[in-house]
Amino acid sequence: MEFLSYSTENGVAFVTIQRPPANALSSAILKELSNLFDEMKSNEEIRVVLLHGEGRFFSAGADIKEFTTINSGEGFSNLATDGQDILEKIETYPKPVIAAIHGAALGGGLELAMSCHIRLVSEKAKLGLPELQLGIVPGFAGTQRLPRYVGTAKAAEMMFTSEPITGIEAAEYGLANHAYAEEDLMPKAKELAFKVAKKSPIALKAAIELLNYSKHENYYKGVKKEADWFGHVFVSNDAKEGISAFIEKREPVFKGK
Repeated sequence: MEFLSYSTENGVAFVTIQRPPANALSSAILKELSNLFDEMKSNEEIRVVLLHGEGRFFSAGADIKEFTTINSGEGFSNLATDGQDILEKIETYPKPVIAAIHGAALGGGLELAMSCHIRLVSEKAKLGLPELQLGIVPGFAGTQRLPRYVGTAKAAEMMFTSEPITGIEAAEYGLANHAYAEEDLMPKAKELAFKVAKKSPIALKAAIELLNYSKHENYYKGVKKEADWFGHVFVSNDAKEGISAFIEKREPVFKGK
């Protein structure tokens, strides 16, 4: 693997995203994640997966520069669908997946974290879906998962303003299970992971499957519609302006076209 590493201890697989400086989620990282989760699925020694990022961030978002290599709305919709499928694999994974989030989980990084069953955060971490700042929309089921955790009104505020919330706020709103001081995050995450790993794998698998029944039919319709809109919005002039502004580090000027 080029962008991931993992080790095991007491039934827990520690998976680390290693793509400095931002651990941006490129299609290559997503593919590696998908392959690794497939590989770990049949490993009976692994009972829990703990996902975290190396360096300053959990993941500061998708790889924006990669977007410039796609030229059609259909291509962007396919990109969104592929990402959605991988994150759905994580959310329905038969083994508990815990995200330990420090620094930032933004855009695709937060969408990845939201697909995990449990989220632990550092108090000063930044979590958000800032895609509208680029003239685009979330594409990896973020529009459908975020309201499930923070409610529709707060999800709307976070997306419309593009402003992130802190780890403390994330725990208050229900987006994270617990917020800890930076130095306590990984020790607490390990403690929780080891505790969960002692449970029956059969019971854990059943509990995860049952929890996923809370996702109603409209959730899946919304995920599909999100991929459609992802492709439609991405070929707009506003999206081109937003991505150019991001790369050039300037304020975008949107014209509604």
